[in-house]
Amino acid sequence: MKRVERIKIFDTTLRDGEQSPGCSMNLTEKLDLARKLQSLGVDIIEAGFPIASEGDYAAVKAVAAECRNVTVAALCRTAEPDVLRAAEALHNAARPRIHTFCATSDIHLEYKLKRTRTEVIEMTRQAVRMARDLAEEVEFSAEDATRSDIDYLCEVFDAAVAEGATILNVPDTVGYTLPNEFSRLVRTIRKRVARDREDITISVHCHNDLGLAVANSLAAIDAGARQVECTINGIGERAGNASLEEVVMAMNVRGDRLRFESGIDTRKIYSTSQLLSQIIGFGVQPNKAIVGRNAFAHEAGIHQHGVISNPLCYEIMTPESVGVPTNELVLGKHSGRHALALRFEELGYSLDANELDAVYRRFTDLADRKKRIYDQDLISLIASETRVSQAGMIGTDEREWARRVTV
Repeated sequence: MKRVERIKIFDTTLRDGEQSPGCSMNLTEKLDLARKLQSLGVDIIEAGFPIASEGDYAAVKAVAAECRNVTVAALCRTAEPDVLRAAEALHNAARPRIHTFCATSDIHLEYKLKRTRTEVIEMTRQAVRMARDLAEEVEFSAEDATRSDIDYLCEVFDAAVAEGATILNVPDTVGYTLPNEFSRLVRTIRKRVARDREDITISVHCHNDLGLAVANSLAAIDAGARQVECTINGIGERAGNASLEEVVMAMNVRGDRLRFESGIDTRKIYSTSQLLSQIIGFGVQPNKAIVGRNAFAHEAGIHQHGVISNPLCYEIMTPESVGVPTNELVLGKHSGRHALALRFEELGYSLDANELDAVYRRFTDLADRKKRIYDQDLISLIASETRVSQAGMIGTDEREWARRVTV
């Protein structure tokens, strides 16, 4: 059997995540989240882009001083002022990493950098060499790698390795690639650049413009990548980054096919997600995998019956495994008698089959008119049935209903 291998989790919520419109954080908020990320068990926290602003510089410096049990990374371009500023911000880090990057696709070289391929290789050499003198670890990213010429991409990575970079990051910067393409690219870089060197780690950084960030990240892991760059709740530029919770739980749930593990304490995933939502002021969409409000909620009657009988019928992981207190049977127009009866029992009402049928008919009428049914609505249905029974339409009087109330 294939042995279980360790995947390093590089969290860039404080850097790429914060670049998402509406997701900016102040210094106190960044420190709160950084402490939570360290407790969650991430391997690397990318704390910011020090040259970008005084706020980013201060954040990297503060996180580096506070978080002593993780690697703290600072992003910088392949320019001397950037590298020096990143090194300065990381001065007090227990485990510093300078993360330098340069675009390698022809469209970026022509329209953004306005540099030749030869100039970019020289910029890479100089920046990595300088960074290696200033930090224990150097990561080099080839921006827009998935739209770069593969031969040139490998040439740039070779230059970075020659100057001391030990982490090579392959970003799908614009979320363009497909899983089979991306796995082929990662395998090519492993074969042509990393070769058999155990000190070289291939990393991936996937964006979600086509909704494929997690799928591409998992395909890259299968192809030999051993570091995944991701964010809590999948926040980030445009459509966001690969979602940390989805990548981690995919490995956990599908360990039969993905023989990998991370250092993440999955029971803290939900609370981390909630903290981020609180800090940035908005939550995830209800149907978001793992941490969305509906991730462990069931409304359809068939599903509710299955979950009542055995949660494994419709839940491939337990809510407790990611820190969600419990699953939820949502009562709505798709719900069945089993869920309705269970909720009445939880509220203290024990109904026989005839009584349940009568209340269920009134419940479905109400659910057709109202999107969400609350406990008070259910109690009102009981009171309504009591009044109906007094009129002789159902043979149970008010004293009988009162006798059935157990709380």
